[in-house]
Parts: sequence; structure tokens; C-alpha cells
Amino acid sequence: MYTIGLDFGTLSGRAVLVDARDGAEVAESVFDYPHGVMDSELPSGRKLPPDWALQHPQDYLDVFAHTVPDVLRESGVDPSDVKGIAIDFTASSPMPTTNEGTPLCFLPEFKHEPHAYIKLWKHHAAQRQADQINETARQLGESWLPRYGGKISSEWFFSKLLQILQERPDIYAKIDRFIEAADWVIWQLTGVETRNTCTAGYKAMVQDGVFPASSYFKALDPAFENVVDEKVGREFAELGSKAGELRPQMAEMMGLPAGIAVAVANVDAHVTAPAVKATDPGIMVMVMGTSTCHILSGTELGEVDGMCGVVMGGIIPGLYGYEAGQSAVGDIFAWYVDHGVPPEYHRAAEEAGLNLHEYLEREAAKQAVGEHGLLALDWWNGNRSTLVDVDLTGMMLGMNLATRAPDIYRALIEATAFGTREIIEAFEARGVEVRELVAAGGLPEKNALLRQIYADVTGRTFRLSGSAQAPALGSAMHAAVAAGIYPNIQAAAERMGKLKDEVVRPIAENQQTYDRLFREYKTLYEYFGRGANDVMKRLKAIRHEALG
Repeated sequence: MYTIGLDFGTLSGRAVLVDARDGAEVAESVFDYPHGVMDSELPSGRKLPPDWALQHPQDYLDVFAHTVPDVLRESGVDPSDVKGIAIDFTASSPMPTTNEGTPLCFLPEFKHEPHAYIKLWKHHAAQRQADQINETARQLGESWLPRYGGKISSEWFFSKLLQILQERPDIYAKIDRFIEAADWVIWQLTGVETRNTCTAGYKAMVQDGVFPASSYFKALDPAFENVVDEKVGREFAELGSKAGELRPQMAEMMGLPAGIAVAVANVDAHVTAPAVKATDPGIMVMVMGTSTCHILSGTELGEVDGMCGVVMGGIIPGLYGYEAGQSAVGDIFAWYVDHGVPPEYHRAAEEAGLNLHEYLEREAAKQAVGEHGLLALDWWNGNRSTLVDVDLTGMMLGMNLATRAPDIYRALIEATAFGTREIIEAFEARGVEVRELVAAGGLPEKNALLRQIYADVTGRTFRLSGSAQAPALGSAMHAAVAAGIYPNIQAAAERMGKLKDEVVRPIAENQQTYDRLFREYKTLYEYFGRGANDVMKRLKAIRHEALG
């Protein structure tokens, strides 16, 4: 018996065909989105303002059309032996559609309109609306706000929908359904509209099964009073449950039997926890890629400063699921390699037979902790946790005429590790235990220096997923539950989950130096992040003025 898990990331989608008996990954396929991330212009050539990030829903359909036939062909598995399919997605990545589920951007009259497309998770142009959502909630004493660390992000569901209402009320009026891309994909597979409890709880302010009251939405904007009933809906589907059956049109496109089980949608980071056997409290799962999402389960409800949310059963049934995150990690390293490394290092890497990341890692690993004399703030794409402020920007302190490229590369890795420690300390300050770290994703898989730095900075053991495609594996596990192969996700994790044997342990001497550096990081974090000096925001405002 086999299941298929599909992981829809920021730049590509991937499918993994998994043996449901033991979690063996039989075949995998990756498809790069043809439209990628649209952050400068639409396919029509229409320019986008700063801080926009959109995607095209056709790319997701193309993932199904390319990757599923690929894994079937590569594996030689009889399609009749595939019993279920499931997906995970970046979030919050919502989109406007008609009642039938047709994306507005598919309609000729809207293909030139930015607000008709998917607003990707890293769309930050709704910050003004997020500020309004937060301030109104504080004024009204809304009890759900502390469950999100005291702030709703510009990346979340209602920030983006309120932006459409306030900037293009005419387009807002044409929206029948505003739905997460994750749930839209399931709609396409089954013909049935469902909304999963994970994105509803973490991204759409649903706590204990209910949205904020309509009076709250009316306080945001009178036209927003009935937004839940008019554009969203109040029914939620549990994780691991069956959303429906694969409809013939999609089955034919993918080469699968019609009628197989389709699991309820999930979020990429959350679905990873069972894939790395993190079904118990106290294990922080870090899904590390362009950004990092931190996932943690606990037995107690805590209101943690700057967390992205806490939802009962949001990760593992019966436990409180916590989420936090850093909005840029791999993106920071890629930015530096793409834009800041002198030609001599490119030549040296080529001569060494290494790519530039590998070469810089090798050179940076030769240094003692603190040798480069640098300290960075990891806010190249704002701060998601614990400050929840997209208007913060990156910073590097301590450079001089002797500073070299490997120094900066190492300092950037350290900055992201400091950001993770800040998140851990915020959890533990509210009584939510973090015992160990488990990482998934290509970034920690490829970078041994990063693994050791994170262990040293946080003072915790660091383990790796046993799968290079952990989110897709986690989705395949949920498909196995939806298909009735396992009674629950814990049972599926026991048989199908994977961890590597390697355990990276903190080095005491390194820890001591990093403790000193972290104190300096905290000083900068507080000074630039909590309003003592808003120079980053003033610079950003000047930039926006210059761009018109």
C-alpha cells in the first residue's frame, strides 16, 4: 500500500510516493513554479508596489500534472496500489475565488489586477491593516489576541483580505470565497470545499472553534461585519481526516484511480512534526528553508510573547500546538551569496570544486567563535517572532577593513541562531518547555556548520529529519490516516516517521562565548526592535517615498 504526499513550497512543489508500511520513500519529483514569486510585476507586466508577494494558482495545478505521473513512472508502482493523497502548503497564502472555486485571476477581467491573485505568506503590504487589526483588538479587549502573542501579522489571512476591501472595494465585492491556497487545492482534487483547522486556527484567528464576533469585524470596517459568513465559512475539517475522494478529472490528469482518499489540507511546518517523530511535548521542530517555522507541542496553554499562535490539536491531537518563526533564514544566506561576495571567492570555490555556499561554510568553520568580531540582526525580511514587525530590517555591526566574506557568512548564520534562541527563551519564560531541536529541510541537511552553531547558541541537542522531504512525507502519513491505513497520526508516526542517527551536541567552550554574544544581540534586539530607535522604519519610509 502506498500514499502520495505533495509539499507546496515558496518556489516549487514536490511529490513523494511513500510505502505506507514503513515510510520508505519510493520516488520523488520536484516541479519549479513557472511564475515563481511575483514580487515586482504580474505576468501581464503590471508593476507591483514594494512588499508585495503573489503567486499564480495555475502553478499548483501544474505541480499535480507533472510530479505525480513522474513518481508513478519512476517507481513502477501500480497506480491501483495508491490508497491516498495529501498536501501541505505555505501559509497564510489566501486567494479570492468565485462560488465554484475559480480564482479571480483566471477571469479575463481580473488577470491584470494584483488583488485577484494569491497573496503569498511573505506578502507584507498589508501591514497597515495588521496594525489596525491589532489596535482594534486591544481597544475592544479581544480575548483571542494573546493567543497570537499579542499581535496578528501582516502575513495572516484577515490582514490580506482587509487590504483588498480597503484598497479595492470593487474587487472585494466580486469575491465569493476567500480561501487558503492549501484548501483551494483540496477543493480542486475533490470538488468539495473544506477549510482545515490548522490554517484556520493559526492564520485566521479561530480559537476554540470560533472566529471573533461580527461586532469586532464591523469595528474594523462596516463592510467587514459579515465577512466570515459572506466570504469564508464556519465549518472546519480536522487534520488527518478525509476531505473527500479524488474526482475523475484530476485522477486522469495524474494517472491515479478516481475515488481514492484525499486528506484535509495542512501547513508545511505542522505536517513535518509527525514525520520526524515529534509527537510528544517539548520537541521544537524547525522547518528550515527560505524562512524557518518553529513548531512545538505542549500539555499546557501558555500565552507566549510574539508567537504566531497556539491551537489545541493544531499539530498533534490532544496537545496544544505552538507556532513561531523567522521570516528569513536561507533567504538571508542566498541574498549575501547572490549580491555580496567578491569575485575572488567565486573563483576559489570553483577551483575547490565547491559551490559558493559550501566554500564559505568551509572557510567560516575554520574560525573560533567570536573571531570575526561581527554581530548581526537577522531581520532582512522583518521579524516574525517575537517582535512581529515587518518594517524592521537587517543589520551588521563590527565590520572593518579586514572583514572578509566568510566572516559575514558566519555572522549571518549566527544571527539566525540567535533569533531562534530568542524564540526559545520566550516560550520558556511562559512555562512552555523546549528540550531539544529537530530540523528538517535542505538548509540544515547541507550545512554542518549551521547545525553546530545552533546547538552551541541554544545549548540544546540538534537532530535532523531522516527524510530530505519531511513535509511531503508528513503529508503522505496524513494520507495514510485519511485512507484508514492507520487509526491516527501517532500510529503513523511510529511506523513511518524518520530521524537520522546523528545527534549534534553543544560544545561547552563555544556556548560560553555565544552566551556573551547573545547578550549583545539582545541589547541590539531591544534597542532597534522595541522603539528606542526607529531608524530602520524611518529609512524604509524614505525608501518608499523615493520609489513613489
